[in-house]
Amino acid sequence: MDDMDGTGDMGDSKARLLPWSSPEGKPCFVLGDGSGYVSRLADEIEAAQLGLAAERIAEARRVLEGRRWTPGELHLLAVELTEALIEVLRVAESRGARLAVAGEADGDGLRLPAEAFG
Repeated sequence: MDDMDGTGDMGDSKARLLPWSSPEGKPCFVLGDGSGYVSRLADEIEAAQLGLAAERIAEARRVLEGRRWTPGELHLLAVELTEALIEVLRVAESRGARLAVAGEADGDGLRLPAEAFG
């Protein structure tokens, strides 16, 4: 499901941004409590995207630490890291939007434990 303006606001309900786009490149959303099939599939895809991003970072470190690379290797590295950043940004936006909705539900906003402040 997608909305008209890409914000995830579907009237009175908040929707989850999914880690894929429509064939037209528009953002896709799902409504629900997070326990349905589409939400679980989105969780699995997000986990895979984050894992792949971590692998790409490790590969980038390996290539850059070697201090021997070709222009082609650097170009491929830049392309792969850009793809990973796009995916990770989408995951962060989706999770951030869900945190904001959870904070609005209890009326107090987000709370961190005292340990988070040192």
